[in-house]
Amino acid sequence: MTLPPLNALKAFEATARHLSVKGAAQELCVTPGAVSQMVKALEQRLGVPLFVRGNRAIALTPAGQSYLPAIRNAFRQIADATDRIARSGDTGTLTLSVTPFFATTWLVPRLASFQEAHPEIDLQVVSSNALVDFSRNPIDLAIRHGLGRYPGLASHHIVTVEVVPVAAPSLVAKHGTPKDVVALGRFPQVHDAERKAWHFWLQAQGVAEIGPARGAAFDDSSLLLGAVLAGQGAGLLPAALVAPDIAAGRLVTLADEALLQDFAYYLVYPSANHGRPMVVAFRDWILREAKVP
Repeated sequence: MTLPPLNALKAFEATARHLSVKGAAQELCVTPGAVSQMVKALEQRLGVPLFVRGNRAIALTPAGQSYLPAIRNAFRQIADATDRIARSGDTGTLTLSVTPFFATTWLVPRLASFQEAHPEIDLQVVSSNALVDFSRNPIDLAIRHGLGRYPGLASHHIVTVEVVPVAAPSLVAKHGTPKDVVALGRFPQVHDAERKAWHFWLQAQGVAEIGPARGAAFDDSSLLLGAVLAGQGAGLLPAALVAPDIAAGRLVTLADEALLQDFAYYLVYPSANHGRPMVVAFRDWILREAKVP
């Protein structure tokens, strides 16, 4: 005997589970009439009724009760096999977007251990300062510096780095060296994209917010550094990033280095990729490297 149509079996299983033609129709996104026709066609093919139909309710017949476990188990096996195949096929190239500074100073020196642990994954690192539009670019994951609040994306804290307030000598010559933290809070500033870094830094120094966050904002540390070097304002930047410019006299420090726990590097990716084996492999590896619980 040939197998019944798959849609008819789905209609039977859903109707049996809901004990409602309407409920099955809503789940399968078809009309109740279509569900009834498919179930009746299945019954005609089998030569036995599967449901007892009342005015306001339906129930399974003995034949329906006997048939349901086998159909339900068959669908479960198909789903499990499909999931296994999809997961086993998630190998090949994994594309990661990362800022040049983080790639050079933190990521690249550690990548050998990832390749040793996952030789089946070809990691492609794309160096970019631009925020990633996952819906338009063939990027699987990204690493960015900020607060980790990215709507629609999974976000994992990787590492917090020391930040230091710096400015170009020309800006200091024009406005004078800030005498204290309060004065620095009123000094011309440039900001991270969320305009929160200075707020957190001032709070860490025991100073309440000093007016609105004025000045240009940038979505990456490298862009922010360019604005600071151009004399557009003082910026809070990773200490290791600005160390060469401080040593060369292109920047001056305005206060001591500090750790802002929330303002950190984060691994981000679309929430839909949460279960992809390659994404899971990289996420688990980088969190171990960062010693994040």
